[in-house]
Amino acid sequence: MLLRHIRYFLAVAEHRNFTRAAEALHVSQPTLSQQIRQLEDALDAQLLDRSGRTIQLTDSGAAYVRYAQRALQDLEAGKRAIHDVQDLTRGSLRLGMTPTFTAYLIGPLLREYNHRYPNITLDIHEMPQERMEALLNEDALDVGIAFSDTHSPEIETQALFVEALAMVVGKSHRYAKKRTPLTLREFESEALVLLNEEFATRQYIDRYCRQHGVAPRIAMEVNSISAVIELVRRSALATLLPAAIARKHRDLSLVDLEPALPQRTAALLLRKGAYRSAAARAFIALALEEIAADG
Repeated sequence: MLLRHIRYFLAVAEHRNFTRAAEALHVSQPTLSQQIRQLEDALDAQLLDRSGRTIQLTDSGAAYVRYAQRALQDLEAGKRAIHDVQDLTRGSLRLGMTPTFTAYLIGPLLREYNHRYPNITLDIHEMPQERMEALLNEDALDVGIAFSDTHSPEIETQALFVEALAMVVGKSHRYAKKRTPLTLREFESEALVLLNEEFATRQYIDRYCRQHGVAPRIAMEVNSISAVIELVRRSALATLLPAAIARKHRDLSLVDLEPALPQRTAALLLRKGAYRSAAARAFIALALEEIAADG
């Protein structure tokens, strides 16, 4: 059995069609079919059901595909390990983060990382946490920055800090200088601009409102934190965001609520048992170091 056989099988399992799989692999369909037959002969098991209009995995194929995927991931990790340079004179880091961290955390952290390790190539992606965990499990990311309440049992976390959500308003808002917390009824009367439901922050906000029987007045929903900040700065709308974001903007003010908005633990996300390159280990150490210094 060769590595090629496994790659060909996974391509057919993904496309459920020999023609499309052959095109993706840049091989002829007869060659692909022959290689799959050789794999089935080597395993003494039928992996694919070819009787229908689309190719389906047999029970044996469904059992085998997960191990085949993990084998390729481990082989790719092995390739990176061979080329991994411990003195960090070269290398790469694939980093994922949820959008709220882009607004206040990641800039200073990556600036320092690039200053210390200028020859490390950074590949940075902003995405929802669920997608991040999937990519970590697929070995398509090295490290994620999100929250400690993960969805996948294959993900481990290293806590960074506790992040507090807060009501945020512009300097001209009527509550900008309010020193006492808003009641839930006062909060309920405020027009809000919120991140949409793709964001983990919005899920925390919705949960808070449900728990306290609040029906928020949502005037706008957007999919950009920078858009939320700009709208709050230039209008009478309020929002709910991590307090750290407001502290980075002079023209924003924090307003307390009673009961207080929820807190959540920001964390580094890693796949359990995954190979960690020197670049990844250096990033983890720097993140923990920087957070400890700020705290």
